[in-house]
Amino acid sequence: MKIWCCLCFTEDEEDEEKKRMTLIDDESDGSVRSDEDVQMQFGLDLEMFDEPLQRPFPDLMTVLRESDDMGPPVRRAPRWRLLSRETRQYEGESSSSSGVEIGDGGSSLAIDDLQHKRAKVFSTSPSCHYGTVRLSDPGCSSSLREKNCNIRMGSFASPANEMLYHNFMWNNGGDESHSDPTIGNDDGNDDGNDNGTSRMEDFEVEVRLDLTDDLLHMVFSFLDYVDLCRAAIVCRQWRAASAHEDFWRCLNFENRRISIEQFEDVCRRYPNATEVNLYGVQDMRLLVMKAVLLRNLEALTLGGNQIGDTFFHAIVDCSMLKRLNVYDAMLGTGVQEIPINHDQLRYLELNKCRMMRVSIRCPQLVNLSLKRSTMGQAVLNCPLLTLLDIAACHKLSDAAIRLAVTSCPQLESLDMSNCSCVSDETLREIALSCANLCILNSSYCPNISLESVRLPMLTDLKLHSCEGITSASMAAISHSYKLEVLELDNCKFLTSVSLDLPRLQNIRLVHCRKCVELNLRTIMLSSITVSNCAALNLINVTSDSLQKLSLQKQENLTTLVLNCLSLQEVDLTDCESLTNSICEVFSDGGGCPVLKSLVLDNCEGLTTVQFCSTSLVSLSLVGCRAITSLELKCPNLEKICLDGCDHLERASFCPVALQLLNLGICPKLNSLVIEASSMSVLELKGCGVLSEASINCPLLTSLDASFCSQLKDDCLSATTTSCPLIESLILMSCPSIGSDGLYSLQSLSNLTMLDLSYTFLMDLEPVFESCSQLKVLKLQACKYLSDMSLEPLYKKASLPALQELDLSYGTLCQSAIEELLAYCTHLTHVSLNGCVNMHDLNWGSSGDHLVESTVYSSYRMFSHKNVYDSMEFPERLLQNLNCVGCPNIRKVLIPSQAHCFHLLSLNLSLSANLKEVDVACFSLCILNLSNCCSLETLKLACPKLTSLFLQSCNMNEAAVEIAISQCSILETLDVRFCPKICSTSMGRLRSACPSLKRIFSSLTPS
Repeated sequence: MKIWCCLCFTEDEEDEEKKRMTLIDDESDGSVRSDEDVQMQFGLDLEMFDEPLQRPFPDLMTVLRESDDMGPPVRRAPRWRLLSRETRQYEGESSSSSGVEIGDGGSSLAIDDLQHKRAKVFSTSPSCHYGTVRLSDPGCSSSLREKNCNIRMGSFASPANEMLYHNFMWNNGGDESHSDPTIGNDDGNDDGNDNGTSRMEDFEVEVRLDLTDDLLHMVFSFLDYVDLCRAAIVCRQWRAASAHEDFWRCLNFENRRISIEQFEDVCRRYPNATEVNLYGVQDMRLLVMKAVLLRNLEALTLGGNQIGDTFFHAIVDCSMLKRLNVYDAMLGTGVQEIPINHDQLRYLELNKCRMMRVSIRCPQLVNLSLKRSTMGQAVLNCPLLTLLDIAACHKLSDAAIRLAVTSCPQLESLDMSNCSCVSDETLREIALSCANLCILNSSYCPNISLESVRLPMLTDLKLHSCEGITSASMAAISHSYKLEVLELDNCKFLTSVSLDLPRLQNIRLVHCRKCVELNLRTIMLSSITVSNCAALNLINVTSDSLQKLSLQKQENLTTLVLNCLSLQEVDLTDCESLTNSICEVFSDGGGCPVLKSLVLDNCEGLTTVQFCSTSLVSLSLVGCRAITSLELKCPNLEKICLDGCDHLERASFCPVALQLLNLGICPKLNSLVIEASSMSVLELKGCGVLSEASINCPLLTSLDASFCSQLKDDCLSATTTSCPLIESLILMSCPSIGSDGLYSLQSLSNLTMLDLSYTFLMDLEPVFESCSQLKVLKLQACKYLSDMSLEPLYKKASLPALQELDLSYGTLCQSAIEELLAYCTHLTHVSLNGCVNMHDLNWGSSGDHLVESTVYSSYRMFSHKNVYDSMEFPERLLQNLNCVGCPNIRKVLIPSQAHCFHLLSLNLSLSANLKEVDVACFSLCILNLSNCCSLETLKLACPKLTSLFLQSCNMNEAAVEIAISQCSILETLDVRFCPKICSTSMGRLRSACPSLKRIFSSLTPS
C-alpha cells in the first residue's frame, strides 16, 4: 500500500522549494494498531474512561486493511486525481526521468526529509501555484504536464482554516484501465514505450496531511485525555505528539477508575505534572500519598472519600503546592483535629468536609473556604489571609467565629451567611480587628440588627433574610459612607429605607412586604431593583448616574419623586395606583430632563394624561382603559402605543415626530388634533364617533378613515388642504361625506387610490372632476349609484389613468356593465362580484349580431404572426376579471375577437346559474369555476392555461376531457365534489392533457 504526499508551495518559494510527488511506504507512517500500544505509551487502562475509545476514521482503516491483507488491490470507485508540484531530479537520476518510482525503490526518494517537511500555510500570499499529475491514457505524453491554479483568498470557506487541504479531486471519467506514463521504471529511464513504464492498473490512495510537530502541539492542546488517547492510535507521529508533557501537566482523573499501579506509572512518566485531580477515585487514601511525591505539584483536588490525617502531614514535603481543594470528604476519623501546616500554600478549600476541629497554619495563605463544613472550631494562623468563607458552618459558635475572624487582620472579604449564631457583638469585634474589611455577607443571620455596629470601611453589604434588620438599622448603615452595593432582600420587618450615601451604586429590595417608603439620595446610584414590595407607596430618588428605572407591579405606589439628571428609561408597568400627577414627574421641569422611554402599561389609575417633554421619544399606554383625555406636546416623540385605550375621547398630538399613528383601537374618540410634520400613515379605522378632526401632516401619504360615520365634508376639506401629498384615501362607510367633501379632493394632486365603498353616493361627477390621476377606485355596495353615474368613464374618457375598478355588490344594470367593459379598455382589474343585475358576459357580439365564428375555429388564430393583428375591437388591457357570486349570470362568451390578450385570471366561482362558458384567451392562466353547479358546457381555447378549478361542478367527464384537450400546458385541475366524475376517470383526463401534474379529486367510486 502506497501513500501519496502532496505539498502546497507559495510562488515566492517556488524556485527553492520544488518537490515532487513521492511514494512513501506504509510502514514509514508508523500507525499504532492496537489499544495495548496506547496503554504502554501512557500507562493508562483505556477502560478507565466512561466511553470506550473508538478508532478514528474507521472506514478508511477498514479500506487500508483490505488493501494490505487481501493480496493485490482491487479497483474501487471513485478514483482520485492528485495535485502535485513539478518533480525534481535527484542525484543519480537521468535527465529524462520525470516519473515517480513504484516498488521497493520508492524509499530512496528522500523519505525522511519529506516526512518531516513543514507544511506551507496559505496566509498572506495572494495565490498558490500547483502542479497536477493526471492519470492519462496510454497514448499521452510521458512527461508530467504542469498546471497552474490561482486560488484567491476569498474562495476559502473559512478564513481561519488556511491550510490547503484539497490534495485530491474526484476522477470518474476515462477508460477502465488507466495507466500513467509518467511513472518511470526502476533504473530511472523513460523511453516513452509501454514496456518501460510501470502501469498502474488498479490502486488506492490515502491522503496524508503532513502536519509538523508544532502544529500538532497547537491542535492537541484543545483535546482532553480521552481524545488524546484516541489521537495516539492514528500513527507514531501523533502518538509522540500526544505524549508531550505539556498535555499531561494537569492530570484529571475525576470519577475515573484508575489503579495504584497505573497512577504510579503515570506519575513516573510525567514527573513534571503540576495539577492533579483525584476527586471520586477509588483508593484515594493511597493515591494521594503517591500524588504528593510529584516534585512540581502546584494544585491538588481531592474529595468524595475519606482522607487520612497522614496526608496532611505529608503535604509539608510538597514545597511547590499552592492550591489544595478538598470537597465532600471525611478528614481523618471525623473526631480528631486536622492540622494543615504549609509554608507556600496560598489557596485552600475544605468545602462540605466532616471533621471535629481544624488548625490551619499557612503564612502565605490568602484565600480560605470552609463552606458547609461541620467543624466546631477553626484555629487560624494566617496573617496574610484576605478572603474567608465560612458560609453555612452551622456548628461554629458565635465565639468560634469571632476568634477565627479576628485572628486575620488583613481580611478584606468575609462570607458568614447562614451562620445563625452570629451576633452584633461579633460584628463589632470584627469591625475593630479587620480594618481592611470591604465585603461582608451576613445573609440569613437572624440575630444581627446592626443598630450598634459601625462598619465605615464596607463597600459591599448583603443582608438577605435578616429578621433583625429594621428601619433603625438604616442609621447604622448610613455610617458606611464607602458603601457601593446594598442588598436587603426579604427583610420582612423593614418598614422604610432612607439613605444618603454618596458612593452607593446598587440597591436591592425584593420581597420587603412591609416597606412603605424608599428615600435615596446618592449621586453615583446606577441601579435600583424593587420588586414585590406590596406596601410600598412612596419612592424618592435623587441621583446623577441612574439611567434605567424599573418598578413593575408596585400595586400601591402612588407617589414617585425623581431627580435623576441621567435617567433615560422608566418602566412602571402594572403600577395600578399611580395618579395623573405622575405626568408632572416626566414632563419638562419634573426632574428627568433626558428621559427617552416611558412605559405606563396597565396603569388603570390614569384618567387624564398630559406630557410636555422635549426629550421623550417613546411612550406606551397599553391597557390604560380609564384614560379619557390625552394631550402630548413632545416634539421628538416617534413612537406611541395606545392598544386597549377603549375609553379615550379626546386626543391631541401637537407637536410630535410620529411617522405612523393608529387610533383605530379607540372607538370612543370624538375629537382629534394632530400636528406631525413627519407623519406619513394615519389610521382612524373604526372611530365611529369622530366628528372633529384637525390633521396637519404635510407629509401624510395614507389616510384610512373607514367606518368614521360622523366624519363630515368640512373636516375632509380641511384635511385635504393641510395634507396635500395624500396618495391613498379610504372613506369606506363614511355616509356623512357628500359632494362638497369630494370636490375638495382636487387639492390632492397625487391621489391614486380612493375607496368610497358602502357610502350613499348618488353621483360620481365630483370624483371625475377632482381626481384626474386616480388609478384605483373602489365602489363596493354603493347601491344609490344610478346606471348613468358611470357614463363619464366610457363616454367622456374621465379618469384616463384608472386601472382598477371595483363595482362589487352594486345595482348597475346589464347594459351599463356591458358598455363599461366594452369601452374602458384601459382597465386592468375589474371586480363585479355579487352584481345581481348582470345576466350574461358576452364579448362576442357587435351591436345586435353575434360573431358567428366559434372558439375552436378561432384557436388557429393564436400565433406569433397574427395574435396582435388589428381586429374589429380595440385591444384590452384587462388582466383580472372577478365575477364571484353573480347569481343571474348564465353565459360567458369571450372569443379571440374580444382582444383580451392580457387577461390572466378569470374568476366566476359561486355563480349558481352559470351554464355555458366559452373562452378563447391567449394569455389566460387561471380559470376558477368552482361551485358553478349548473355548468354544462365548457369550451376553452387557452393555450397558456395552467390552473382550472371545477370544484362542485355538474359537468361529466367527457365534457371536461374535451375542454382540457386544447390546454397544452395545463398543470392543475380541481374536480373535487364533482358528482359525475369518478376516481377511475383520472387516467382518461391525464391522457387528454399529458401536461397535467396535479389533479384534485374527492376519489368517489363510479
